[in-house]
Amino acid sequence: MRRPRDNEYAEFYRGYVGLVPEDDILTVLSHQPEEVRALASRVPLDRESFRYGAGKWSIREVIGHVTDAERVFGYRAFCISRGDQVSLPGFDENEYVAASGYDRRPLGELVGVFAALRAANLAEFRAIASDVWDRVGTANRTPVSVCALAYILAGHVRHHMGILTNCYEVPR
Repeated sequence: MRRPRDNEYAEFYRGYVGLVPEDDILTVLSHQPEEVRALASRVPLDRESFRYGAGKWSIREVIGHVTDAERVFGYRAFCISRGDQVSLPGFDENEYVAASGYDRRPLGELVGVFAALRAANLAEFRAIASDVWDRVGTANRTPVSVCALAYILAGHVRHHMGILTNCYEVPR
């Protein structure tokens, strides 16, 4: 295993990759569902729909967004790991959340969906041969490697857990 090189992902994702200093990405990915579950368990039921400002997502929508990204980035990694050279589409996270109905779903259910998706993605990552981590495909009109997508997944979760702690004041 190795860290992704700067040319293996779009500049936009540099912050996410930077949030993951560890070299063992599989261990990071495997621990995150419990970290998300622990954080969500500290959100009282009456705060699950809390928004810290006008136009901001609720806590449920943040977790739903993390789940959307887990689906999208995991699918990208899966396709690229299989050698697919089709240009994979981008996604508008705001439109996805607006169409989701996440505010009508309990936070615990959303966390469960995230954990299930992560388990499936982790099983695929663990089965990848060492040379496949270097495979590069195109997503959202930008080259990205399987390795970079694993780091983006982990960094994306850390980014949003930080927002929940700092902006939504969910206790650590």
